[in-house]
Amino acid sequence: QVQLGESGGGLVQAGGSLRLSCAASGRTFSRYSMGWFRQAPGKEREFVATISWRGGSTYYADSVKGRFTISRDNPKNTVYLQMNSLKPEDTAVYYCAAAPAVITIATMPRQYEYWGQGTQVTVSS
Repeated sequence: QVQLGESGGGLVQAGGSLRLSCAASGRTFSRYSMGWFRQAPGKEREFVATISWRGGSTYYADSVKGRFTISRDNPKNTVYLQMNSLKPEDTAVYYCAAAPAVITIATMPRQYEYWGQGTQVTVSS
């Protein structure tokens, strides 16, 4: 089992920045690729970003490319999502998730085994 807990969400004005953190406990964190997803009211959960188990490979949704950066600190069992130039359409609950490390780039929810509870991000115009 891997337990995931997100933090860092909040209310920010358009153009601002937030950094989300996801702390992991349980099984060895470095055995998992990590991802961030988001879900806005009335919409399906969508992929945001993913990072391989060593951190050498990353992949982003087109909607956040150039604005968001995913990173991880394996000794701290933590993955981060730095979000810059936020837009109102980025408003959603953000979830971190863990996928088996064999899946280097995981963009689909069904590839992930463990999920956090989510943290709300609200961007005002």
